[in-house]
Amino acid sequence: MAITDIFKKQPQEYVELDFEEDEKPHGKLMIQVEKLSSYPDADRIQEKIRNGRIVLIRIHELKAKDIGELKRAVAKIRKTCLALDGDIAGIGEDWLLVTPKSAKIHRGGDEAE
Repeated sequence: MAITDIFKKQPQEYVELDFEEDEKPHGKLMIQVEKLSSYPDADRIQEKIRNGRIVLIRIHELKAKDIGELKRAVAKIRKTCLALDGDIAGIGEDWLLVTPKSAKIHRGGDEAE
């Protein structure tokens, strides 16, 4: 199926949901954006992961500066993430997504788990 086919399809019908005042969802999902520009930044990011935050990390600056330091910082973040039963994935060349135990990253395929 071509991407243009997806946009051509119109929904057949929809259902409007009415919430009672006390039934409305109250929580918001927060994704925090951080920059990993040096190895010590990994400590700050680890703390956010420990606090249950979803963190989107830009690694471009450190990647351009020192690939060895980047590998050490990512390994440190990854260990914390896995110890807390979280999830971590690379997004393109310049980003990492790290989630706590309460969120998982879906990788490919047609259906979510």
